Amino acid sequence: MVTVILNHAAGTKRDDDVRTRLADLFHAGRLPVEIIACEAGAAAGAALSAAKSGAEAVVAAGGDGTVSAVASALADSRTPLGVLPLGTFNHFAKDLGIPLDPEAAVRTIAGGVTKRTDVGEVNDRIFVNNSSLGIYPDIVAERDSLRQQGRRKSMALMMAGATVLRHYRGMAVTITAGESTRNVRTPFLFVGNNEYQTEGFRLGSRRRLDEGRLFAYLAPRVHGRELPRMLALALAGRSGTHPTLESFAAGELRIDTAHARPVRVALDGEIVLMDTPLRYRVRPLALEVIVPDRDA
Repeated sequence: MVTVILNHAAGTKRDDDVRTRLADLFHAGRLPVEIIACEAGAAAGAALSAAKSGAEAVVAAGGDGTVSAVASALADSRTPLGVLPLGTFNHFAKDLGIPLDPEAAVRTIAGGVTKRTDVGEVNDRIFVNNSSLGIYPDIVAERDSLRQQGRRKSMALMMAGATVLRHYRGMAVTITAGESTRNVRTPFLFVGNNEYQTEGFRLGSRRRLDEGRLFAYLAPRVHGRELPRMLALALAGRSGTHPTLESFAAGELRIDTAHARPVRVALDGEIVLMDTPLRYRVRPLALEVIVPDRDA
């Protein structure tokens, strides 16, 4: 039996009858399935219960936030993760070559192979793509506040960007990696689960998710007047083209901020408040994922 954890919001946005549609796809593939529709905050608990109940695989049906939540429950277990990409960006699926079409994704779950991948962790919270602090989570928090006031998503994002950029002066952080410690002021700190491509055709994607390394990206020399352009590049997935971007690899990172209060941290697009210091580490090959069988 395969258990599908369906993000209720993602499903209703794409198809009013998505649950029935997914059930039909699994039945067509002769794969017994149980579909559990829940809110995003309940996905990890539902996935953990399914794994403990003996599910052959637990499938995340939603966007990267849903994948991250389900992955957090399956890390270091023998229960494989399947992915049905129903989100906006679906970065994790794309980087693993998992089809974005639901029918093809179900076929992958039914006839694919498993592959071990790394996950990132910060203060005991799992992420599969990336984590960041600074300007991005601040803009997302402002955008969500505007959406609660009735603004449309695109308009809320533009207004949030303008509001945050108007007053943003960057953040002062102390970054410790191994024996090296560095004090910098930067508009953002982006930590990727393995290396992101910063140029070429695969810009913004990852070639591998199993090299056992975190990659940190920051821009300590950027001037305030350059932030709007950098933000525009980031929103277009082209932040790596900015000349002030710096990066380095590490297995573990410690991030201290100038203030003791909790900071906003983005984890695969979800915003959470975390106490500092932020302790990042990679967990090599902690997650088993169903991917297409290239030899089939």
